[in-house]
Amino acid sequence: MAQDICVLCGASAYEQKYYLNPVFNRLPQQIKDELQILCVLFTEDIGGVITLFYDSEGNLLINTSAAEEDILYDEIGCGLKVHKIQNENRELFEQLEAYYKVIREGGTDYAAGH
Repeated sequence: MAQDICVLCGASAYEQKYYLNPVFNRLPQQIKDELQILCVLFTEDIGGVITLFYDSEGNLLINTSAAEEDILYDEIGCGLKVHKIQNENRELFEQLEAYYKVIREGGTDYAAGH
């Protein structure tokens, strides 16, 4: 991933951990919970690692990856699951994109966590 991105959150099936970028601590708890559930369920269903991040234009994107030796990683299911996540969470993602653009333009905590 390029340097002009900002990670929102992610989860790893390998480390069994979830990460939320501290820049986004001011998000409502319900949204933080939704993001955590989304990421953790993805890694439980598919395996590997999922990362939600903003590109240089403020678009919220999903990146997935797996260790080369991970024979349990479901590559086909991964693409289908990402598509499903994008469709089912379209409104949430649009709101998160708007939120990110506001904090990025306002400089609010952005520089510290970028």
